[in-house]
Amino acid sequence: MSQSLEGSLHTLMAMSGAMCAAVADYNSGMVLGSHGAAMDIDAAAAGATEVVKAQVRLMKDIGVQGTIEDILITLDSQFHIIRPSLSNQGLFIYFVLEREIANLALARRKVQDVDKALTI
Repeated sequence: MSQSLEGSLHTLMAMSGAMCAAVADYNSGMVLGSHGAAMDIDAAAAGATEVVKAQVRLMKDIGVQGTIEDILITLDSQFHIIRPSLSNQGLFIYFVLEREIANLALARRKVQDVDKALTI
């Protein structure tokens, strides 16, 4: 079942511990949509763009085949999940959760499900 950008972001923000979520273009860093006010999501997405680009370059440089499923950044108080979209080429989902409340395994699964259903 397909889901709109707004619906997809709403689905993520309904998770326990959700702080903010966005869908962005990883070539430009431009945010197509976001929910949550825990941080400057535009700046965070622009930074995440550089993380995705660096990982793609690294994989190419060292000869690793395949695609990135997700990139996880763990902070002392937060989880940051960056998932290059498999269903919408050139986009990624950026999801930030409060570490003490969130269930990381469920969050990763939810981001995967949202990616599969997301239509832009």
